[in-house]
Amino acid sequence: MDGVIRTRVGYAGGEKLNPTYHDLGDHSETLQVDFDPGRTSFEELLDLFWRAHDPTHASLWTQYKTVLFFADPQQERVAMASRDRLEAALGRPVRTEIRPLGTFYQAEDYHQKYRLRHVKELMTEFRAMYPAEADFIRSTSAARVNGYLDGRGTLPQLERELDSLGLSVGSAAGLRQYVAKRNWWTA
Repeated sequence: MDGVIRTRVGYAGGEKLNPTYHDLGDHSETLQVDFDPGRTSFEELLDLFWRAHDPTHASLWTQYKTVLFFADPQQERVAMASRDRLEAALGRPVRTEIRPLGTFYQAEDYHQKYRLRHVKELMTEFRAMYPAEADFIRSTSAARVNGYLDGRGTLPQLERELDSLGLSVGSAAGLRQYVAKRNWWTA
């Protein structure tokens, strides 16, 4: 999605202070998305969210609960309306919860940009660009490439932004081929 600036995985929705992957408490694993509303609307993100999972499926575990966290009353209204339209279209109840965000706890570094971390050629370049782990995690370029590696994005989208990602000619060609075929690099 063109307007996504960066992503971080983490934990939200619970009361436990400072959860970790191995001590999650009552939190759920979640993805935080920073986006440019001038390029991508919250509604477009919601469309992608609803398509990315089965919203009629009830969650069995808190850790993997399907939940949409909203940041403010406007997002809540838009999310509820989106859910209601989806329910009407499906003719079945949507079981994905919609809740206020509360505190978002960023997951451990090794969880961030997971797909990208498993492509050695690209990680070598990103480590050179972002020697500090925090800068790598905050990187828009790393978020964008990770998204493409995870199957989020089309070849025309990649072509429009490829020059802005900071990749070498070889890595750019490899990413282009991967997106075109979805099987060049295996993560």
